[in-house]
Parts: sequence; structure tokens; C-alpha cells
Amino acid sequence: MRRGFKSQAERLAVDIRGRHGCGDTQTAPLDVVAKELGATIVPADELVDRGRLEELEVLQEGAFSAATFRLPNGTRVIVYNPLHGLGRTRSNQAHELAHILLDHDLRTIERVGSLNFFTCDIEQEEEADWLAGCLLLPRPLLLKSAVSGLTPAQIAEKYDTSEPMARFRLNASGVLVQVGRAKAAKARRGARK
Repeated sequence: MRRGFKSQAERLAVDIRGRHGCGDTQTAPLDVVAKELGATIVPADELVDRGRLEELEVLQEGAFSAATFRLPNGTRVIVYNPLHGLGRTRSNQAHELAHILLDHDLRTIERVGSLNFFTCDIEQEEEADWLAGCLLLPRPLLLKSAVSGLTPAQIAEKYDTSEPMARFRLNASGVLVQVGRAKAAKARRGARK
């Protein structure tokens, strides 16, 4: 990721949540953010037969999570896989919204058989992952959760995100290190008494 991006993304997420009346420990309202950006979020089974999605899932589990398309009129449509659970769906939607917020461009069109796939470069994917995490699991929310002893699974369930997203944010944000140091310092103070 480019230098300073993580801090920039944290500030952007704070600004977005603030514009929508969210506190430090609240997640961003994805549907409202999408509307603000002129994007529509649509389950893929509104566009293709659900059986085709199920067939793809059997052929290659997790092959399709979500994608953003720009229509000829400039409208953006985020299409997500409705076969995934709520937490993963929200993580996927936040990732796609992050691409829009960061004004990422499609980099390449890959053709596999008769299918076209649009991809972003690795750095853009990492940036979208980071901003999505900031939108869904702000650092103050993570800190409060970690101090309370919540596990990544409990955080994911409580805040409707995926467990991998919760684990990623806890580790990458430095919250676990911060909480660990605070607990160690408290234990040292207790031992001296």
C-alpha cells in the first residue's frame, strides 16, 4: 500500500460514519453510503438464475463474492453473491464500496473460456480491504471489543461482518498489541502492590 494510506483510510471512514450520524463504535450504513455514491447494491440472483450461482459455488467455492459494474449511463451497480452469509456479504459490499470511494479503475479484462472477468491490481485490492475494514470495524469499536474480551467470531457476529475481517482488523490495526500491553502493565502494577 502507498505510504500514509492506512491513516488516510481511517480518517475517510471516520468522516463517512460521521456524515451519517454514526459514533466511534458504530459501523457505516453501507446501503446509505452506496446511495450517496449513486450506486445500487443488488443480489446476483436478481440478475441470473440462483441455480447458476449454486452451480458455480459447487464448481469452485468462493469463486464469486461481489463485483462492481459501471453501466453506460455512469451508474454503478454492486452485485453480490446472496449464497454467502450476512457477515461475508457485508464485508464484500464494503470492499466494493471502498473501490468506488477510492476511485479505483478496472485494470484488466481477463477472458476465461467465454467469460470475461474484470480485475483490479493487488495494491488496489489491499486498499479496498483496508478501507472496508475501517468502515465496518472502526478502531475504537475494536478496542472496546478487545478490552471486553470478545473473540473475532463474537465481533463478527455482533457487528454483522465476516470472521476473517474481524481477525484481520484486530491484528492489522494493532488493537491486540495495545490491549496486551495494557493488560501486562496492569498485571505488573498489581504484582508490585
